[in-house]
Amino acid sequence: MTRKKVKLAFIVNDSARKATFKKRKKGLMKKVSELSTLCGIDACAIVYSPYDPQPEVWPSPMGVQRVLAKFRRMPELEQSKKMVNQESFLRQRILKAKDQLKKQRKDNREKEMTQLMFQYLSAGKIMHNISMVDLNDLAWLIDQNLKDINRRIEVLTKNAQSQTQVAAPAVTDVAAKIEDKGQGSHSGQGFDINMDLMQKQNWFMNLMNNGGGGNETMPFGDVNHQNGFWPNPFFH
Repeated sequence: MTRKKVKLAFIVNDSARKATFKKRKKGLMKKVSELSTLCGIDACAIVYSPYDPQPEVWPSPMGVQRVLAKFRRMPELEQSKKMVNQESFLRQRILKAKDQLKKQRKDNREKEMTQLMFQYLSAGKIMHNISMVDLNDLAWLIDQNLKDINRRIEVLTKNAQSQTQVAAPAVTDVAAKIEDKGQGSHSGQGFDINMDLMQKQNWFMNLMNNGGGGNETMPFGDVNHQNGFWPNPFFH
């Protein structure tokens, strides 16, 4: 069973707040001790509270003074390099949350346009009630999909050409062996077989070079998709 997420807000109830303080303070001291032991670093902790007349320190008053003295000997710029207070910490959290929100909005918008694109493809037409904003985003998404398709076609074509170059010598060797066996009384038959094999080889080469389609061309094959036709700051 998963633990319930704690709401980070001031605890109004006095007894509940005091109990939480004791529990969290104990856990904090334990974490500092583990960090120092496991990683071999110098660390200390000082905790003030309204419940105790004296602050609680870890590992000891002398240990705290030693770590603080080491910290003060550092240049001032190095001291504040990674230092945060409550305000700067919250500011960092807000900026991170804004970035996550922006990314989530972009993902949601792209999924929305993808669903709209498939709806229009199923219907075979674009509805007249689409707004210019949606139309622009839809055009951007289609352009990105066409780029992906063209890249995939290039990869498959290169792979087919490399396979053809490897297979061509093997076919030639087979034709030579058939021609040698067909010499003598069966020279005419061997010549016919050899010519038929060579024709099949040429057909195979043409098939692989043309991607299996002869003179057929892919739709939108002559369109340049290097740059987006519909620049959209929403997706950048």
